[in-house]
Amino acid sequence: MASTTMAAASTVMGLGTSTLSSPNKLNLSSGFLKSQVTARNPLRLAQASGGKFTCFERNWLRRDLNVIGFGLIGWLGPSSIPAINGNSLTGLFFSSIGTELAHWPTGPALTSDFWLWLVLWHLGLFLTLTFGQIGFKGRTEEYF
Repeated sequence: MASTTMAAASTVMGLGTSTLSSPNKLNLSSGFLKSQVTARNPLRLAQASGGKFTCFERNWLRRDLNVIGFGLIGWLGPSSIPAINGNSLTGLFFSSIGTELAHWPTGPALTSDFWLWLVLWHLGLFLTLTFGQIGFKGRTEEYF
């Protein structure tokens, strides 16, 4: 009985008070923090990107033609090694293009080897370009 009157008499901070802080300014405090910290919304920073809302830098791609050139050369080299029954992946892909162009108005059949070589060759190219972009930009921006 005494515990029920004790619970009714005490109020929990925030629930029993009628004055709330401004919704625009949120004050966070803790026993672990030495001073009061004001939370800032990173989307509302003043003068960010000329007042426009952006999640990324304006030049987020940081396009560099060196990566495209070295990536293409870096993929053409390994894909030209004759490792598939004495043929290279590039040779098989380009020869399948030639055989499919031989019957030009008709497209390649779904069972044609052209689709396999197309997917494998381009998958390797895009992986090489992706890792090339990571490596080249990581080195120029001193990530590693």
